Amino acid sequence: FVNTLVLRAQVSGELTVRGYLGRMREVCLDAFAHQDLPFERLVEELHPVRDMSRNPVFQVMFALQNAPQSSLELPGLTLHPVEAGRGAALIDLSLDVQETAEGLVGIFEYATDLFDKTTIARLAAHWRTLLEAMVATPECRVDELSLLSEAERHQLLVTWDNTAADYPADALLHKMFEAQAARTPDAVAVVFEDQRLTYRELDARTNQLAHNLQKHGVGPDTLVALCLERSLEMVVGLLGILKAGGAYVPIDPDLPQQRLAYMLGELASPVVLTQNRLRAQLPCDPARAICLDTDWQAIAGESTLPASSNATAVNIAYVIYTSGSTGYPKGVMVPHAGICNHMFWVQRVYPLGDGDVELQHTPFSFDASVWEFFAPLLSGAKLVMARPGGHLDPAYIAETILTHRVSTLQLVPSQLRMLLEEPAFERCAPPLKRVYCGGESLSRELCDAFHALLPQASLHNLYGPTETSIDTTYWDCARGAGSGVISIGRPIDNMRTYIVDSRMQLSPIGVPGELLAGGIGLARGYLNQPELTAERFLRDPFCPAPGARVYKTGDLARYLPDGNIEWLGRIDHQVKVRGFRIELGEIEAVISEYPAVRNNVVVAREDVPGDQRLVAYIVAENPPADLDGQLRSFARARIPDYMVPAHFVMLDALPLTISGKLDRRALPAPSAMNEAPRADIIAPRTITEELVMAVFQEVLERTSFGVTDNFFDLGGHSLMAMRLMPKLRVAFGVDLPFRHLFEHPTVAGLAEVIDRLSWIANAKVPIRGASDREEIEL
Repeated sequence: FVNTLVLRAQVSGELTVRGYLGRMREVCLDAFAHQDLPFERLVEELHPVRDMSRNPVFQVMFALQNAPQSSLELPGLTLHPVEAGRGAALIDLSLDVQETAEGLVGIFEYATDLFDKTTIARLAAHWRTLLEAMVATPECRVDELSLLSEAERHQLLVTWDNTAADYPADALLHKMFEAQAARTPDAVAVVFEDQRLTYRELDARTNQLAHNLQKHGVGPDTLVALCLERSLEMVVGLLGILKAGGAYVPIDPDLPQQRLAYMLGELASPVVLTQNRLRAQLPCDPARAICLDTDWQAIAGESTLPASSNATAVNIAYVIYTSGSTGYPKGVMVPHAGICNHMFWVQRVYPLGDGDVELQHTPFSFDASVWEFFAPLLSGAKLVMARPGGHLDPAYIAETILTHRVSTLQLVPSQLRMLLEEPAFERCAPPLKRVYCGGESLSRELCDAFHALLPQASLHNLYGPTETSIDTTYWDCARGAGSGVISIGRPIDNMRTYIVDSRMQLSPIGVPGELLAGGIGLARGYLNQPELTAERFLRDPFCPAPGARVYKTGDLARYLPDGNIEWLGRIDHQVKVRGFRIELGEIEAVISEYPAVRNNVVVAREDVPGDQRLVAYIVAENPPADLDGQLRSFARARIPDYMVPAHFVMLDALPLTISGKLDRRALPAPSAMNEAPRADIIAPRTITEELVMAVFQEVLERTSFGVTDNFFDLGGHSLMAMRLMPKLRVAFGVDLPFRHLFEHPTVAGLAEVIDRLSWIANAKVPIRGASDREEIEL
């Protein structure tokens, strides 16, 4: 019959311990003055939203039993207390403390659906540590108190961060390749369609290019733009730049002209390596462009001996651009020391040999491509280059794995999901031995689906921003782990991780905080952005080594009891979509430049599991009739396709919380209801167009478009294309390469192609001069 008294305790970190206790005393006395009000009456008056899974108003209880207890004596009876368990916790967590002659004795009661025994044991230890610190330092600020014992602090900083491993501190990426080329000169190094180069040939060509580049002024820390399609020239180009002492900067030739101009202007590169078919679309002085295909005759006159340069491990090896919140991308400068450490770790943990084959299909402006290029070339394995656009076609990837006996593959989880749906991928089990996932969160469901389809292959979860030389942590996904957490694991060699609170104090095991990364893999910083570099790269507060730094990843994480790390999301509005890191603020800044837009916000939504899409919510003033289409064209001219929102939702006003802040949870899901009506829609005119339209509508999840509307202008992207094309192949029974979608990205265009392919597939034509029985299948 004890009445529950509800207290609201707000902790201000600026208060001292003594000040906090004084404030809590006032809170308690004020509450005790009204303790006669029954808790049931309080609930009745407040009308909280009731939920069968939790107690109303509060879910945590503390009770101090300090009333004097007299012994109960009855004539002829001897009484002993018996502990009576309730069998189930009444609330989520409660602590019952009694004063005894020996001191305070506490009992925790908890809901086992929410907590386990080890978590509660840590909670008890942290509480005791906190109480001892409060008693010892009453004038200390509350937010400076630590929950960690010395043993737990040692565990976090020493036991779990003991990643020191020997490797040559003066290693250079291209020198490691040259050493491998000397060991296996006649082995095939790289294959692209029907072309191939041995290690000896690749070494000679890259030496020739290096000599040529040095004549153009390329040396240590010189940035050289590499703007070309996937080919043998791409491999020759990046190795040649490194051998000249410079740093390569991969630039996707399909980027909008405005973005290309910004990046090339920021680099101030003396030369731009490209291909003849791309030269005309580059916004730079044509005299700076060297075409590695048509200009090779002049380069071939250079010496095939190694070029000497003064590059060292601290010099930049490459610069990769990532999204920036200011509306412009930012270049991450990665030195040789960081990437070489990564490559030595790869060869130690996941060694490749001369029998291995790695498929290079990741866009080279994405840092995972660095692993794909160099892991095989530094170990004597074979590098197979996918054809341009091949990474978008699951059927092509599966066919390439089978044809070239690919043993190692890197994928983002959303791409792995598409491959698992490709029928031919199941036959890839014999050659495929290892699959690495990164760039996005890997789900248990996807992990289990992979192991069920490819039981002989292993799956590995990798985590790391571009600023840490590809990977910071790694974890091997075990088969049959049930509902266990898909962890991002522990740090790779010579890297350190910390999880900290807002005051850079270590978070205990199980407590979320921001993930910091330190160690040799850290980038030098951001190109031409010293303020941003100083903001994100800080002095390492936990490492005594001179010059030690940490990178603030912005990722929310926590330590699991076994020392592995669980990724929990972001602490800001950065997202990962299809493996690309995107600052939503950059998209918002671009959209805000459109004259009719008064306000906008962009979010990443996953209304369908596994299908994450960018959605822009627009508040417009005097909008034109086709604002959706105009905004899409406006954005596509300024940012890459993967950053253009799939949906533009028009709102009268953005939803706000009571405090006047944006209420992201109240933003409506995109649907046909909030699509602007159109009068220019052309309906399907043939049976083929009707069937193609049905597949378009299913994949795009929208209906207000016609047969002449562009798939990509409707919000389609690469992953949607990977779902669309297999569905069309099955529906019509024709071989429909992915290039047809890019050449004919409308319902009408694809329907015409499908009709033509269907007719050809069923036609047989006699060959002049052949017998009546000889025919050819077109």
